Amino acid sequence: MFENKVAVVTGGAKGIGKAIAQEFHKAGAQVCVIDLLPNDYYVGDLAVQSVLEDFARKVIADYGHVDYLVNNALPLMKGLDECTYEEFNYALRVGVTAPFYLTKLFTSHFTPGGAIVNISSSRDRMSQPQTESYTAAKGGISALTHALAVSLAGKVRVNSISPGWIDTDHIVYDGPDATQHPVGRVGNPLDIANMVLYLCSDKAGFLTGENICIDGGMTHQMIYHNDFGWTLGGDRP
Repeated sequence: MFENKVAVVTGGAKGIGKAIAQEFHKAGAQVCVIDLLPNDYYVGDLAVQSVLEDFARKVIADYGHVDYLVNNALPLMKGLDECTYEEFNYALRVGVTAPFYLTKLFTSHFTPGGAIVNISSSRDRMSQPQTESYTAAKGGISALTHALAVSLAGKVRVNSISPGWIDTDHIVYDGPDATQHPVGRVGNPLDIANMVLYLCSDKAGFLTGENICIDGGMTHQMIYHNDFGWTLGGDRP
């Protein structure tokens, strides 16, 4: 299905991004990874404009076109108490600006049937305290998805995925960590990678502008104090 296709994966050196890159590779695609961590294609900071431009030039020089762009790179997570002005903007540059700018750089090089998949988070709709930089970036990329889908109508399909709790160390959880999910387990990177490849395939040809939450049902389970033994602990203002 993906033989000789070109897939660009940001943040593809570990975790969910690595699983996505590996699945594309196993399916026959040429994979171009950009990450701060060592990898076999391009090491660089997605928050830097010149890095994005140099990376895009390399991809086009090497392959001449792009079939799929997966914006997966992880923004910084800091909150109201500790996050500085620069750190907050850095998170947005990685999580929102880089996906926008890479799309812009690759727009004229996408092949017919091309697809973009943005990796958001279930935190685009729910939060823990002190996570503002990450949450704002993930909310931004969810909104960016439907904006790009409209701008690129007829040229490139654009969708996003909002993962819930995904354990990138492949630990098997049991007890409350598992049972708080209606499906009875914590997620793993392949749960996300499989959906990415589906969204890039012709089977998803009627899907664009959508956000798909993959969280084992966690965001749909209503929880009340003293329900199923759950109690709210700690001091709240």
